[in-house]
Amino acid sequence: MAARHDPALSTVAPICRAARYHSRMTLLRTCLIVVTASLLTACQSLFGPPVSGPSAPPQPQSGTAQPSPQTPTPQQPVPTPVPPNPQQAPKDFHLSAASAALVKQARTQSVKGEFPAATATLERALRIEPGNPLVWLELGQVHLSAQNAPQAESMGRKAVALATGNPSVVASGWRLIGDALRARGRDLDATEAYQRANSFSPR
Repeated sequence: MAARHDPALSTVAPICRAARYHSRMTLLRTCLIVVTASLLTACQSLFGPPVSGPSAPPQPQSGTAQPSPQTPTPQQPVPTPVPPNPQQAPKDFHLSAASAALVKQARTQSVKGEFPAATATLERALRIEPGNPLVWLELGQVHLSAQNAPQAESMGRKAVALATGNPSVVASGWRLIGDALRARGRDLDATEAYQRANSFSPR
């Protein structure tokens, strides 16, 4: 007896075959995914994590001053030693030729007692050399000889003021002052003036 052909079976068979093919493809894709993941994990274990690009240099903390290599540190100037000042030589005073001639003439007049004439002669010398203490000393001696002690003292103090830097001339000025003070009866003041004279140039 011949088998009977069922049309339902002819329809179901292709569907079953398609289902089995689809299941096999899904299983194959799953296996590929698992194998790929396993390979990636193995590579990371062997070679380490991927190398990243160069990192940026660390930034300095705020509030901390960083020295600039381009700006040199200013150096403190070295002080220049000052050499000691040598001791100054005594200042020299001398009479000019014209003043010396007048002084000589005044001394001759004073010896003769011609004190007004001697005073006038020395005043002419002062007009030539008003800053020369030697002329003031000569004029003071003439006043002292003429018994004019106050004027003699004044001339002596003028000579002391002008003779700064020459101890010998300063001492002569103080001795003239001492003589004028003693002539006026001021012995204590005269003694003090003589002591000052000796402190500059002792006799």
